[in-house]
Amino acid sequence: MKNKNVVYLTQEGLDELKKELDNLINVRRPANIQSIKEARSLGDLSENAEYDAARNEQAQIEARIKTIEKMLENVSIITDVPKDVVGLGSTVSIQYVDDPDEEDEYKIVGSQEADPFESRISNESPIAQALIDHKVGDVVTVESPNGSYQIEIKAIS
Repeated sequence: MKNKNVVYLTQEGLDELKKELDNLINVRRPANIQSIKEARSLGDLSENAEYDAARNEQAQIEARIKTIEKMLENVSIITDVPKDVVGLGSTVSIQYVDDPDEEDEYKIVGSQEADPFESRISNESPIAQALIDHKVGDVVTVESPNGSYQIEIKAIS
């Protein structure tokens, strides 16, 4: 799990990435090419805001296409998630040792799919790093930028 080039994705995340790439190549790129053609037809390119905007959009589209293609070359699908030990793809219920009334549940995903608002945390986050390879009942110390704290693993699914 330490290879920096590997992009860890769930099957759902992979499907979303492929859908985005398809949209960029087959919808946004052709529309952008048309915008560039139309802007060129307006005349002097040195003072043509529409042309500049279309070229900037083209650069963003092409950069995102390259990024996604590179990610797809290095993708590793999260499969066979063990239920007895925390790993990539696990959903973990935790309880904070210092505050027994506070419990949280997180799904550990690759950094590309992390979304804290959906309780999906990156495998590179301090909490995930502390939880990985531990079992239900284990108390682990999380080293965060704001100091360390302990959490207990209540359930793994």
